[in-house]
Amino acid sequence: MNLSNIKPAQGSTHSEKRIGRGQGSGYGGTSTRGHKGAQSRSGYKHKRGFQGGQMPLQRRLPKFGFTNINKVVFKTVNLGAIETLVEKSGATAVGPAEMYAAGLIAKNDVVKVLGTGTLTKKVDVTANAFSKSAQAAIEAQGGTATKL
Repeated sequence: MNLSNIKPAQGSTHSEKRIGRGQGSGYGGTSTRGHKGAQSRSGYKHKRGFQGGQMPLQRRLPKFGFTNINKVVFKTVNLGAIETLVEKSGATAVGPAEMYAAGLIAKNDVVKVLGTGTLTKKVDVTANAFSKSAQAAIEAQGGTATKL
Protein backbone atom coordinates (compact mmCIF):
# COMPACT_ATOMS: atom_id res chain seq x y z
CA MET A 1 0.00 0.00 0.00
CA ASN A 2 1.21 3.50 -0.81
CA LEU A 3 -0.28 6.97 -1.34
CA SER A 4 -1.12 6.25 -4.97
CA ASN A 5 -3.59 3.45 -4.25
CA ILE A 6 -5.40 4.58 -1.08
CA LYS A 7 -9.21 4.53 -1.41
CA PRO A 8 -12.02 5.25 1.06
CA ALA A 9 -13.68 2.25 2.71
CA GLN A 10 -16.41 0.48 0.74
CA GLY A 11 -19.75 2.30 1.15
CA SER A 12 -18.33 5.26 3.06
CA THR A 13 -18.70 7.75 0.20
CA HIS A 14 -21.68 8.69 -1.94
CA SER A 15 -21.85 10.27 -5.36
CA GLU A 16 -23.02 13.89 -5.41
CA LYS A 17 -26.69 14.53 -6.29
CA ARG A 18 -26.32 16.59 -9.52
CA ILE A 19 -29.44 18.73 -9.73
CA GLY A 20 -30.57 21.00 -12.56
CA ARG A 21 -28.95 18.91 -15.32
CA GLY A 22 -32.00 18.04 -17.41
CA GLN A 23 -35.01 15.74 -17.19
CA GLY A 24 -33.00 12.60 -17.84
CA SER A 25 -31.22 12.90 -14.52
CA GLY A 26 -34.47 12.82 -12.57
CA TYR A 27 -33.47 16.04 -10.82
CA GLY A 28 -34.09 18.50 -13.66
CA GLY A 29 -36.93 21.02 -13.97
CA THR A 30 -37.52 22.24 -10.43
CA SER A 31 -34.23 20.78 -9.10
CA THR A 32 -35.91 19.08 -6.11
CA ARG A 33 -37.31 22.42 -4.85
CA GLY A 34 -40.99 21.92 -5.71
CA HIS A 35 -43.07 24.49 -7.61
CA LYS A 36 -42.94 28.28 -7.15
CA GLY A 37 -42.90 30.07 -3.79
CA ALA A 38 -40.11 31.63 -1.76
CA GLN A 39 -38.41 28.34 -0.95
CA SER A 40 -37.93 27.51 -4.62
CA ARG A 41 -36.07 30.76 -5.31
CA SER A 42 -32.39 31.46 -4.80
CA GLY A 43 -31.44 33.50 -1.76
CA TYR A 44 -34.35 32.23 0.35
CA LYS A 45 -33.89 32.57 4.10
CA HIS A 46 -36.52 32.25 6.82
CA LYS A 47 -36.60 33.77 10.28
CA ARG A 48 -36.18 31.52 13.27
CA GLY A 49 -39.61 30.24 14.33
CA PHE A 50 -41.15 30.95 10.90
CA GLN A 51 -43.70 28.29 10.03
CA GLY A 52 -44.52 29.06 6.41
CA GLY A 53 -46.99 31.84 7.14
CA GLN A 54 -48.87 29.76 9.71
CA MET A 55 -49.21 31.56 13.07
CA PRO A 56 -46.06 30.44 14.90
CA LEU A 57 -46.28 28.38 18.06
CA GLN A 58 -44.89 31.09 20.35
CA ARG A 59 -47.66 33.45 19.19
CA ARG A 60 -50.44 30.82 19.42
CA LEU A 61 -49.73 30.03 23.06
CA PRO A 62 -50.96 32.52 25.69
CA LYS A 63 -48.64 34.46 27.98
CA PHE A 64 -48.95 33.56 31.65
CA GLY A 65 -47.34 34.28 35.00
CA PHE A 66 -45.05 37.11 35.96
CA THR A 67 -41.57 37.66 37.34
CA ASN A 68 -41.38 39.19 40.80
CA ILE A 69 -38.66 41.85 40.59
CA ASN A 70 -38.32 41.92 44.39
CA LYS A 71 -37.55 38.20 44.78
CA VAL A 72 -34.21 37.47 46.45
CA VAL A 73 -32.50 34.39 45.00
CA PHE A 74 -29.90 32.92 47.36
CA LYS A 75 -26.84 30.98 46.26
CA THR A 76 -26.58 28.16 48.78
CA VAL A 77 -23.32 27.00 50.34
CA ASN A 78 -23.27 23.95 52.60
CA LEU A 79 -21.22 23.51 55.76
CA GLY A 80 -19.34 20.66 54.08
CA ALA A 81 -18.09 23.06 51.40
CA ILE A 82 -17.00 25.55 54.07
CA GLU A 83 -15.19 22.73 55.91
CA THR A 84 -13.19 21.78 52.79
CA LEU A 85 -12.46 25.46 52.12
CA VAL A 86 -11.08 25.87 55.67
CA GLU A 87 -9.00 22.67 55.37
CA LYS A 88 -7.42 23.82 52.09
CA SER A 89 -6.75 27.44 52.99
CA GLY A 90 -6.37 27.19 56.78
CA ALA A 91 -8.51 30.32 57.23
CA THR A 92 -10.41 30.97 60.47
CA ALA A 93 -12.88 33.44 58.93
CA VAL A 94 -14.90 32.73 55.81
CA GLY A 95 -16.91 35.39 53.97
CA PRO A 96 -18.21 35.98 50.45
CA ALA A 97 -14.74 37.04 49.25
CA GLU A 98 -13.17 33.73 50.32
CA MET A 99 -16.10 31.77 48.87
CA TYR A 100 -15.72 33.64 45.56
CA ALA A 101 -11.97 32.97 45.50
CA ALA A 102 -12.65 29.25 46.07
CA GLY A 103 -15.21 29.22 43.22
CA LEU A 104 -18.21 28.44 45.43
CA ILE A 105 -20.16 31.57 44.42
CA ALA A 106 -20.19 34.21 41.71
CA LYS A 107 -19.09 37.82 42.27
CA ASN A 108 -22.48 39.34 43.18
CA ASP A 109 -24.32 36.30 44.61
CA VAL A 110 -26.46 36.60 47.73
CA VAL A 111 -25.22 33.77 49.97
CA LYS A 112 -27.16 31.51 52.33
CA VAL A 113 -25.29 28.92 54.40
CA LEU A 114 -27.11 25.60 54.83
CA GLY A 115 -26.47 22.89 57.42
CA THR A 116 -25.64 19.91 55.18
CA GLY A 117 -22.28 18.41 56.07
CA THR A 118 -20.25 18.61 59.26
CA LEU A 119 -18.04 21.30 60.70
CA THR A 120 -15.09 20.21 62.85
CA LYS A 121 -13.19 23.48 63.31
CA LYS A 122 -13.96 26.86 64.85
CA VAL A 123 -14.85 29.17 61.95
CA ASP A 124 -16.27 32.69 61.81
CA VAL A 125 -18.68 32.70 58.84
CA THR A 126 -20.10 35.84 57.26
CA ALA A 127 -23.05 35.53 54.86
CA ASN A 128 -26.38 37.11 53.93
CA ALA A 129 -28.46 34.37 55.61
CA PHE A 130 -28.09 31.16 57.62
CA SER A 131 -30.35 28.19 58.16
CA LYS A 132 -31.06 27.37 61.81
CA SER A 133 -29.12 24.10 61.60
CA ALA A 134 -26.10 25.82 60.01
CA GLN A 135 -26.05 28.59 62.62
CA ALA A 136 -26.33 26.00 65.43
CA ALA A 137 -23.50 23.88 63.96
CA ILE A 138 -21.18 26.90 63.57
CA GLU A 139 -21.85 28.12 67.11
CA ALA A 140 -21.49 24.57 68.51
CA GLN A 141 -17.85 24.61 67.34
CA GLY A 142 -17.26 28.00 68.98
CA GLY A 143 -17.47 30.06 65.79
CA THR A 144 -19.74 32.95 64.92
CA ALA A 145 -22.39 33.27 62.21
CA THR A 146 -22.52 36.95 61.17
CA LYS A 147 -25.19 38.27 58.80
CA LEU A 148 -24.22 40.94 56.30
